[in-house]
Order: sequence, then structure tokens, then C-alpha cells
Amino acid sequence: MPVDALSLLSAVVAVAGASAAAVLGYWTQRRLRAVEQRDLMETYGASLAWAAFDLQSRLYNILHGQEVDRAPGPHRGFITAFLKEGTEEEREYVRRSTAFVLAEYLGWVEILRRDVQFLDLGRSRTNQRIVTVVSQAASALNKAAPGRAFRLFRAQQRAIGELMIHPEGEPGRRRCLGYAEFSARLDTDDAFRRWFAPVLKDIDGLAEDTAPAAPRLAELQQTLIALIDLLDPKAARFPQFRSAFG
Repeated sequence: MPVDALSLLSAVVAVAGASAAAVLGYWTQRRLRAVEQRDLMETYGASLAWAAFDLQSRLYNILHGQEVDRAPGPHRGFITAFLKEGTEEEREYVRRSTAFVLAEYLGWVEILRRDVQFLDLGRSRTNQRIVTVVSQAASALNKAAPGRAFRLFRAQQRAIGELMIHPEGEPGRRRCLGYAEFSARLDTDDAFRRWFAPVLKDIDGLAEDTAPAAPRLAELQQTLIALIDLLDPKAARFPQFRSAFG
């Protein structure tokens, strides 16, 4: 074979090899990224499921308590027992813990948005449905009607979520503030407390009249149940959940 032809063949082989390596590298990186996102979705998804469960449980107690309060007899529902007739310590716990479970849920939604990136979840139908249901929950909180009780605009939801992300976390290893940290910041951080003032005011309003908040809370609770079904389809984390709330 002539030298020029041999050189040309070598060049073609080299280019083909480089192209193949580039393509292989691209697909390898894409596959690693997909695995990383799946692992993050599983890790963060478990935390989001627990946060959704805690929030919907509190909403259920509030809504079911309203029914109990309206029923004839000496029974007292959640709001009456703790916000209206409870001790000072019980009232303050209910106020703060209700604000906390809402904030923690929004915190994990924000973490998931930052680290998994909702717009890059691949072809997973489950992940796409999770995004849809999370958006529906945000819409329930943002909806103009009925009433203004527990209404949070989307930017407010994200701001609260941002505040709940622990400052020592890093991408892939983020976590939310715990209840003790949350309570301490309410006591000592004026800027932090201002974001939660509308939520705490609405919680106080529940003691006077639960009805204005009930439609929004009921819609949010049902949406959270749908989210938990997606995040825990085999009921591995919440084995009694379906019988209690389904």
C-alpha cells in the first residue's frame, strides 16, 4: 500500500476511534448522571414522603377535628382540644409544629428541585407524575379561592423552602432544619420569623373558625396522599397508611 494511502487510512482510523471514544464517553456520562439522579430521587424521595406524610397527618387531624367539634356530644376535636382549650404549652406546640410540618414539606420540595432538577428527570413516568402532583400541591396552596386562609404564593412557598434547607448541606447531601432548630430561629431570627408570620396567623385563625381554611386544607391533604402513593407505592414506609387515611 502506498505511503499516502496508508497515512490516510491511519488518519481515518484515528478519527473513527476518537469519535467512538467521544460517543462512548458521552453515553457513559449520561448514564452515570441518570444513575446519580435516580439515587438522589430515591434518597430525597424518602424524605419528601415522610414530610408529606407528617403534613397530611396534621391536616387530617385538623379537618377530622372540625367534624368532631361539630358533632353533638362532649367530644373535642384537635383544634378545640389544643388551640382553644389546651394549655399555653399545648397551644404553642400546635402553632409551631403545624408551621413546621408545612415548612419541612416545602423544604424538601425545594431540595428536590435544586438537586434533582425537575426538568431533567428522563423518561420515568413515575418521576414525571411526582412532578405533576408536587405542582398540584403548590397550586392548592396558591389558589385564590376559596378564601385566603393558608394561601401561599409560589414565591412564598419557595422562600420558605429555601429557609428550611440546612446551611451545612451540599448538593446531594442536603437536609432540612429539625424542629428544635426551626423553633430556635423563630425565637431569635426576626427575618426568619417574618416569613412564617402569615402561616402562624392563619393557624391562630383556625381556633376561631376552621371553615374558611377547610377547602384548601382538604385539597392539599388529598394531593399529598396521591404523592405518598407515588413515593411509597408498596406501602413499605407507611404500612398502616391506607387503612387509616385511604
